[in-house]
Amino acid sequence: MSSLGHQLATSVLVVGAGGSGLRAAIEVAEAGVSVIAVAKNTVENTPAPLGSAAPLWPTAGSTPDDAWQRHAAETLREGRLLADPRTARAVARYAEQSSQDMGRHGPRPEHRGQVRRRSGHAHDSTACAGEQAGPGVHRALQIRAAELGIPVLTGVYVTRLLVDDGTVFGAYGFDLVDGSRYLMHADAVILATGGHTRIWRRTSSRRDESGGDALRLATEAGARLRDPELVQFHPLGLVGPEHAAGLLLDEAARGEGGVLLNNLGERFMTRYEPEHLERCSQDRVAAAACTEIRAGRGTQSGGVWLDLSHLPRETVLTRLSEVHQTLLDVQTLDITRDPVEVTPTAQYSLGGVRVRPEDHSTEVTGLYVIGEAAGAPHEARRLQENALLELLVHGRIAGRAAAEYSARLTVQQRSPAAVRAAETDMTRLLAADGDQNVRALLRSVRHVMAEHAGVVRDEAGIAAGLDGLGEIEARTAHAGIHIDIGGLQDLAYAYDLRSALLAARATLECARERRETRGGHHRSDHPGADPGPAVALVWSPAGGARREPGADAGSPRQPR
Repeated sequence: MSSLGHQLATSVLVVGAGGSGLRAAIEVAEAGVSVIAVAKNTVENTPAPLGSAAPLWPTAGSTPDDAWQRHAAETLREGRLLADPRTARAVARYAEQSSQDMGRHGPRPEHRGQVRRRSGHAHDSTACAGEQAGPGVHRALQIRAAELGIPVLTGVYVTRLLVDDGTVFGAYGFDLVDGSRYLMHADAVILATGGHTRIWRRTSSRRDESGGDALRLATEAGARLRDPELVQFHPLGLVGPEHAAGLLLDEAARGEGGVLLNNLGERFMTRYEPEHLERCSQDRVAAAACTEIRAGRGTQSGGVWLDLSHLPRETVLTRLSEVHQTLLDVQTLDITRDPVEVTPTAQYSLGGVRVRPEDHSTEVTGLYVIGEAAGAPHEARRLQENALLELLVHGRIAGRAAAEYSARLTVQQRSPAAVRAAETDMTRLLAADGDQNVRALLRSVRHVMAEHAGVVRDEAGIAAGLDGLGEIEARTAHAGIHIDIGGLQDLAYAYDLRSALLAARATLECARERRETRGGHHRSDHPGADPGPAVALVWSPAGGARREPGADAGSPRQPR
């Protein structure tokens, strides 16, 4: 592997080039501040389903203020008293502004001809842009970034943030193809690398995303996590085939009248939610499906059946056209006639790095975290359609804050010792020649999380998960890194393993501490919510999980 080959300097460095990262970079560039975005993926996307819930159309007799306030209230209600009110208000209030921003660069993320009510909403508030709003928004952001001349460097794996005296001053990494190293100096860093859902065996995340990178990078830099145990599991993930395992079917399949059946042919939701059945919230449906599977009433592959064959064919072909086409493509299955096998799948990290709601800054001066990597926007449960709004609003807020922070600086922080530490760490990993395969260790982490920290959890299972994690951590001391003509993937997997282990430990330790069922966090041994005030769990590698009042736990100290 070659030595240092690239030295870059910019005012703001954005790590991650998905929707939130691009939106932040655009905001920085439009403020006239230099910005570079780096990403380990060659192509990143924003696969948010079926539009965003934009509170843009007041109902009869109401005002625009009523609309955004109602949307904020629904977001807080779904968060089960853990979501930060300031964050919820920002997402709702600036939804229209975000839509207008997108309208200047490409298609607005809504289509007024299709308005639907989704699970968790009390009103028809989902503005739909076909069934793939996410990719459309992402393309518009890519076009705008190119217009602004924003450098987007792909295939760059960031291994460490560079910090001196509690202040970030850049990042260190390497090229995934040729191994050349990157030293990137910056006044401010924005992390936008996704959450940690990839640490479960069944996940909708692609192979090279949402592995907990941001959680590790931020905590190693000195930040803390908030509620990493809170993870959203989607009830309609495909079981197979292998290349499509974890692919999510749109929630509209439930909303339009699809039913869920166990292997006995029973519509099992009648036992769990007899009033709302399959149309109740995602977390309740996922928990019910998990309970059926654990009780031996699931399919041989560990799933349940989603049946839409009773619906009029025209309804499926018009209202669920993409679901229908997807299953024809990946399974040659016609859902107008046959049921499809689905299973709860890790979809979205509700917790993440602890940030200030006002600007998404952290306890590390100059470090900002946005998107799925940040904790507090949704907490115990998320309105699904907030996904696009969140990345647009928070990308705008953090981008502006980072640009203003950089413009205020009079001295640029640097530390040769921090750079040497990053170099030494990578060199040591490259020399590792143990007999433990890092990819196999990663699979072991995912197995432990699937078995002991899935949809439904209990004290004994969490304790077993922590024991299993400890065994994997011990084995990593004997890991081997093998660089060959295939490239630097083994080194990338070694850092992925570090991220997965940290994210898994944080998740398990906080899951053990949260002895209640709240939103997406189900404890079978504590089926009700704690009757006391809602609390957030703040976690660090040294301090473990600490309880803090829910509404205040998202506010680290004001950066210097």
